[in-house]
Amino acid sequence: MDKKYFEIYNNITFFGCLRNTQNKISTPPNMVLYRHCQNMSLNYDMYFSSSHQVDYPMPNIPFACLLFQVSQSGSFCNYPSFTLLFSILQIKLKMPKNCKACPHGLCKLKFEGQRLNCDPPSDYGQPPRLSPPLVSPSPTAKAKKLALCVGIPVLVGVFALVGVILLLLKGRKKRSGLQNKLRNAYSSSFRDTTSMESGGVYFGISVFSFDELREATNNFDEARKLGEGGFGTVYLGKLRDGREVAVKRLFERSYRPVESFINEIQILTRLRHRNLVSLYGCTSRHSRDLLLVYEHIPNGTVSSHLHGDEGNSCFLPWHLRMKIAIQTASALAYLHASDTIHRDVKTSNILLDNAFDAKVTDFGLSRLFPDDVTHVSTAPRGTPGYVDPDYRLCYQLTTKSDVYSFGVVLVELISSLKAVDMNRNREDIKLANLAIRKIQKGAFSELVDPSLGFQSDEKLKMMIGSVAELAFQCLQQDKELRPSMAEVLEVLERIHSGRDEPPNQEGIVVNGAIRASQSYAHPPLPNTLINPQKRLFKTN
Repeated sequence: MDKKYFEIYNNITFFGCLRNTQNKISTPPNMVLYRHCQNMSLNYDMYFSSSHQVDYPMPNIPFACLLFQVSQSGSFCNYPSFTLLFSILQIKLKMPKNCKACPHGLCKLKFEGQRLNCDPPSDYGQPPRLSPPLVSPSPTAKAKKLALCVGIPVLVGVFALVGVILLLLKGRKKRSGLQNKLRNAYSSSFRDTTSMESGGVYFGISVFSFDELREATNNFDEARKLGEGGFGTVYLGKLRDGREVAVKRLFERSYRPVESFINEIQILTRLRHRNLVSLYGCTSRHSRDLLLVYEHIPNGTVSSHLHGDEGNSCFLPWHLRMKIAIQTASALAYLHASDTIHRDVKTSNILLDNAFDAKVTDFGLSRLFPDDVTHVSTAPRGTPGYVDPDYRLCYQLTTKSDVYSFGVVLVELISSLKAVDMNRNREDIKLANLAIRKIQKGAFSELVDPSLGFQSDEKLKMMIGSVAELAFQCLQQDKELRPSMAEVLEVLERIHSGRDEPPNQEGIVVNGAIRASQSYAHPPLPNTLINPQKRLFKTN
């Protein structure tokens, strides 16, 4: 081997063995000791293979020997980057670019001139088989790898952020599209009726101009305000023909009020019942505000009379409360038979006329549902204290949701207490919870409004007890245990007629007295809150 240069074949591995090892290291088989590095102070003996064959078996390297590599682009001894050669890793060598022009020949470094020469295959016989080398990463490659490592997560984050923004924009566009769809549906419904501001007829109801209704309400005078709901304010108005009406002015032309507006028109124009408020008309598509015109029910709401919320409130004796319960149940049963769920049954949505006849109103939250489905999946909406807990938990709206709300109304009629009262104890803030607890503890008499004359009238005791038992069934947590609205109506009519007093039944505790329990037209519903072998009210 020439001392002035040495030859490095592709895939040859070098080994460095410490000279100061305790045991003398013999030259490994098929390896050559190289000691000709001048002007260098090395603590290693350098070994490399002298064969041109690259598929030699890996020699048994002593424990004190380390593996390292050298570059092919310079002298082994004089290459400036010699300090980079020390490594414990076995790395295959990369063939320099200059050697790519020397196919099947021997690419070797001439010390003189520091350049690579190519010896043709004839100098060495059969050329060695060159295999694709593993490339050691160059600084440029490392920079690219680092850029990939940093860039990919950044790109993923950017794409994720863009995706979230697109989803938000899509949801906003969808809401806007639905709102426009509702408005367009409302507007287009008038195109074939009239191009004028008023005087047209839409599904049997009149179309009023905004100016006409502003005049009827004296420019929406606060003194004419009858009440305020979730989507608008109701004013007393007087039309040019002399009729007194209630005018609901929706707060704004946003999605919810528009949906409420469409709901009321769709429902009240297709349903007719003596205990549902009548819709007289609405504004045209040209109106600056959305307005609904109802028949005026002059005697306030059930809530105002029970809780004294208004100056014209008066005491409601039991026979009027029974009348209100039966008429409200009749209206709700009619709605359910017409594939409609009210979804906001409460005493403030039950109006009273001068004869104290009940009129159910406010269908802004109502839902139409097909007769071939058992429920409608929708986010819970309604008034606190009246919302069905099963609906709130499962997001499944059914007719039994109205039944639960009506159960709260029955308890209000019995007790004259509000559905929600923050002044009560924590566990009794909701009237439904208070009623269930009182009934289960046999403290039913504590729930009844004493001004009803409950203590002095045995027949009244029995009627109120029967209504309380029915309310208890309506308030069951499991909707499957509640009666239907048609069954509720039937039971109320039986109680009112006095036909609900069969002999020899288990008793109900009413202030220590025992009365006969009722036998309803439908079988008693199972009850998970007390002993199922007992009726809802038990004897001492």
